[in-house]
Amino acid sequence: MSKREILVPERQKQPRKQIAATSQMKKLMASHFLEIDEAQRTGQKKVAWCTSVGPAELLHAMGFLVYFPENHGALLGATRMATDLIPLANAVGYSPDICSYLTADVGAYLGGVTPLTKAYGIQKVPKADVLVYNTNQCRDVQDWFSFYAREWNVPIVGIHTHRNIQEVNDYHITDLVAQIKGMIPTLELVSGIKFDIDKLREVVDLSLQCTSLWKQVLQCGAAIPAPLTFFDATIHMGPAVVLRGKPEAVDYYKTLLAELNDRIEKKEGAVPLERHRLYWDGMPVWGKLRELSDQFYGMQTNVVASTYCNSWIFDAFDPTHPLESMARAYTELFIVRDESYKEWYMDQWIKTFGIDGVIFHDAKTCPNNSNNRYSMPQRMAVRLGLPTLVIHGDLNDLRCYSEEQTRTNIEAFVEQLDQKPA
Repeated sequence: MSKREILVPERQKQPRKQIAATSQMKKLMASHFLEIDEAQRTGQKKVAWCTSVGPAELLHAMGFLVYFPENHGALLGATRMATDLIPLANAVGYSPDICSYLTADVGAYLGGVTPLTKAYGIQKVPKADVLVYNTNQCRDVQDWFSFYAREWNVPIVGIHTHRNIQEVNDYHITDLVAQIKGMIPTLELVSGIKFDIDKLREVVDLSLQCTSLWKQVLQCGAAIPAPLTFFDATIHMGPAVVLRGKPEAVDYYKTLLAELNDRIEKKEGAVPLERHRLYWDGMPVWGKLRELSDQFYGMQTNVVASTYCNSWIFDAFDPTHPLESMARAYTELFIVRDESYKEWYMDQWIKTFGIDGVIFHDAKTCPNNSNNRYSMPQRMAVRLGLPTLVIHGDLNDLRCYSEEQTRTNIEAFVEQLDQKPA
């Protein structure tokens, strides 16, 4: 009888313990969407669409309510609406090979549906008064926002971030600061509010507090046993995405962090009898979060760290130099960096978190967040002596994902870990 067969029955006696702060997080997310919907109906405030990693701080400082369509894209994936809606965007010329957040969101717009209806009674996504993007993630965000700029005939402005960077240099920051400043006249015109550097300092300070707490939340995964999983983090990162720069996000992460630290003190693991600790690189498979979480839980294996959830750690924010620190924070992101930096970064987290193996998700429509395509897993296996597994799927398009194949590959991978000496 294997070690796994001995432990599973004992584990099954212990039900999954939910994170109590989840109810508070759900209320915060509901308030965010309902506030924007109310403003849209009453015309009391202007709405700006923004990419998920910036420049939200500038928009908050200028009085906009900020909506994040990438969050909507993830909701479309998690509710499994995306796969049926993507063909609507394909039919008007958007390739099935480009970002499935984009195609799912545009498809939802063309189909007149949104998961916000079932969740909050909101009938449609808010119309933007201005669209603001940052290409630090990919070019797709610019094309995505451009669709709505044409559809609604509203202004679109953006930042074009340098890509494939090893070291962030002063000329990168100087360029981005100039681009951020270049957006301000348009934002002043749309909002009717004059740019105030002191207000921006206040918002950047709140964002710094939020991101610092979020980093501490994720670092709780280094505890043995870990009090949360990667799958928990993909849900609890919501306020760091849509409420960064607002005091309620800071308050929330203080509550969540206190709960996780209490779990650590009591040695309460998110996965009872945790045997293996994994690192997840790449995007979540939004429509299969529950199935994947349950599979790892059943094998006493915890995915304790990831590159994706770290995307909202902005150590560089500095309220004394708000524009410069925003430019640096948006450019220091993992996704912006070259292969050598990415490998160094992952090595640090892998060593700190006591990782036994690494799963790379090759997301069909997200090449920028798929780090397995240029031999990184093979180099990592040699450098760190860790087993790696590549699973093929997508963030939203479940036609690219084989549940049976993925389940079988994960089972074989964990069995491989079982054979390694302690």
